[in-house]
Amino acid sequence: MKFYDREKELKWLGQTRKVAFENHSQMTVITGRRRIGKTKLILKSCEGTPTVYLFIDRSNEALLCGECARNASTALGIYISPEITSFAGLFETLMEIGRNLAYNLVIDEFQEFFYINPAVYSQIQDIWDRYKDSTHVNLIASGSVYSLIHRVFMDYKEPLYGRCDSTIKLRPFDTDVLKQILLDYKPDYTNDDLLALFTFTGGIPKYIESFMDNGCTDMKSMVDWMMRPNSMFQNEGKALLVQEFGRKYGNYFAILSAIAGGDNTLQKLSRLMGDTSINGHLKRLEEDYELISRKRPIFAKAGTQTVRFEISDLFLRFWFRYFIKYHYLIEVENFERLGEIIKDDYPTYSGLTLEKYFIRKLIESKRFAQIGSWWQTKQSDPCEVDIVAVYSDSPKALVAEVKRQWKNFKPEDFNRKIEILRSKILSGHEIESVCYTLDEM
Repeated sequence: MKFYDREKELKWLGQTRKVAFENHSQMTVITGRRRIGKTKLILKSCEGTPTVYLFIDRSNEALLCGECARNASTALGIYISPEITSFAGLFETLMEIGRNLAYNLVIDEFQEFFYINPAVYSQIQDIWDRYKDSTHVNLIASGSVYSLIHRVFMDYKEPLYGRCDSTIKLRPFDTDVLKQILLDYKPDYTNDDLLALFTFTGGIPKYIESFMDNGCTDMKSMVDWMMRPNSMFQNEGKALLVQEFGRKYGNYFAILSAIAGGDNTLQKLSRLMGDTSINGHLKRLEEDYELISRKRPIFAKAGTQTVRFEISDLFLRFWFRYFIKYHYLIEVENFERLGEIIKDDYPTYSGLTLEKYFIRKLIESKRFAQIGSWWQTKQSDPCEVDIVAVYSDSPKALVAEVKRQWKNFKPEDFNRKIEILRSKILSGHEIESVCYTLDEM
C-alpha cells in the first residue's frame, strides 16, 4: 500500500530537520501504538537526506552496539569501529560526526534500553547536553510502548525530561483518508464496505494495508482474511497489550474483556473483579496506558457517578469482543465457526461503531466546542441520546440518532428524547436534529 496522509507530521518533521541541519541539533520524539506507522513516517520524512536508522532490540548491549556501528558506517560512509561495546560510546561517536556532517539519526524502539541498560538514558542526556549546540544531528526517537516512552521523556524524575524539542503522537487515519484508500482499491465501494474497514481496523494503517494488499475490500472478505490460520489479527491484541503490561497483564485483560462485553460501569466491574483493587487498575488503564476512556453524559460534572468506561482503541474493542470471548474456537482451530459468528453479529456490532464513526467525523470537522452522548437512567423516564454536539460559534446544538438503516428510526421516540434534552441541558440552545445512517457516511 502506498504512503497515505501524514502531511502535517511530514511538514513538522521537515521544519525540525531544517533547524537541525542549519542551526544546531534537534530531538524529536514520535509515539503511537503498535502498527500506527511511526517507522514509515520517519523514513518518509528522511528521504533524500543522510540517515542512520538504528533498531533497538532486546539483546546484549555489546552485540547491539556492534550491529548499530556497522549500520551507521554503511549509511554515512564513515568508518565507525564495530568494537564499541557501550551505547554511550556509540552515541558520542555519532554526535561527534555531527560536528562536520548534517544527518538524521533515528533510534527506533527507544524504550528497550530500559531492559538492556537503563543507565543509557542518563548517559545520552549528558552527551546530548554537551554536543547539541555544536552539532547538526536531527535525532528522532520513537517507540511503541507508550507508557515507557512517556515516562522517559515526560516524567520530570527521568534524565531526558525536557530534552526533546518536539513531540508527535500519531493517531489513526481520519475518515476521509479511509475513503480515499477504499476509492483507490475499490472505486465502487459501498458505505457498508467503509464501515467494515472502520470497524475492523479503527483506522490503524498496518491493518488497513493487510486488507488492501490482499484484496479484502468488503466485510466478508475482511473476516475471511482474519480467520486464516496464523493470521496476525488473532494474537495482535495480546501482543500489543503484553508489550505494555508485561507479565502482569491478567487483571488488565479481565477488565478490558468485561468492558468489551458491556460490563462498563464501576459497580459491575467491581463485582466481577472481586477483591482486586479496581480503581487503581482503571486509573492506570486510562491515564498511563490511554486504553480506556471514562464517559460521562455531556455537561455532567467531573465528580458525577454516572460514568461508563469504554475501550478507546476500536481494533482492541473488536478483538476483545470476538478473539478473546471465543478464544476456545481459535485454540481448536475452528476459524470457520468464529468467522460465522462475526458475520452474523456484524449488523448489530457495526451499528455501535457507526456511532463512533460519526462522532469522529464531527470531531474532524472542527465545528464543535463539545461532543458527546447523554443519558439518564431514571426508571420513570429513561433516556439515551447517541450524539450531542455543541457548535463553537453559536448557541446551537446538534442532536443525532444513529441507525444503520433509516427504517429503524422512530421519529416520535427521538422527538421525545429531544424534549427531555431541552428541559435538562439544552434550554438555552437552538436544537438541530438529525438521524445518521449508512447513507450519510
